Amino acid sequence: MFFKKKKQVEYDKATLPKHLAFICDGNRRWARSRMLPTLLGHKEGVEAIKRVVKRSAAIGLENLTFFCFSTENFDRSKEEVDYLFDLFRGLTKLKQDFIKDGYKFHHCGDKSLLPQDMLDIIDEMERDTAGGKTGTVNIAMAYGGRNDIVNAAKKMIKEKVKPEDITEESFKKYLSTGDMPDIDLLVRTSGERRISGFMLYNMPYAELYFVKKHWPAFKGEDIDDCIREFHSRHRRFGK
Repeated sequence: MFFKKKKQVEYDKATLPKHLAFICDGNRRWARSRMLPTLLGHKEGVEAIKRVVKRSAAIGLENLTFFCFSTENFDRSKEEVDYLFDLFRGLTKLKQDFIKDGYKFHHCGDKSLLPQDMLDIIDEMERDTAGGKTGTVNIAMAYGGRNDIVNAAKKMIKEKVKPEDITEESFKKYLSTGDMPDIDLLVRTSGERRISGFMLYNMPYAELYFVKKHWPAFKGEDIDDCIREFHSRHRRFGK
């Protein structure tokens, strides 16, 4: 018996979310449900990121953000934190994929909380992928929404920015998210229905989509479901 290959959906780029973000939740629950070591769930979570980036490049999505490690996650066991940091160090293995797919790499988060070797990796990844034309893949590591706002305010004070020169747009430039556009669609996996302090300043009108699937089980084709959900929303922006 022969099966026809499923034809991938093509989209009008103008209708796509300009910034699609993911709270990559459920790594440990995915592993427990399969009687596997919980740390293995984080490893499979990285594979999910690879799948999503590949499909996103094919679709033409310009900006992606993956919330991988929050400032609160430092309260987890040292073993787990060290393992997650080692996975982040392994991002250099994805560099050629990013270059092939045309994505620039960007890190957002509190760099003062990361060791120097990870900062060196961030600099290397951002430098070597700077020529990407498809868009930006943003990895939120050691990130907290309130922390980012506070740090931005401190930077402005340090630079002696005058109060009359502060606007909503100028303030955004001091956030670790840089010049990425506001989030249009936020997807959280694993069935949880909260934003956990994620990008509080960057999604005033983001559409929220909560899916039951654990992050390691997320496939490239699941992006199409997310986009269909986005297209079903009527966005008014307060008007």
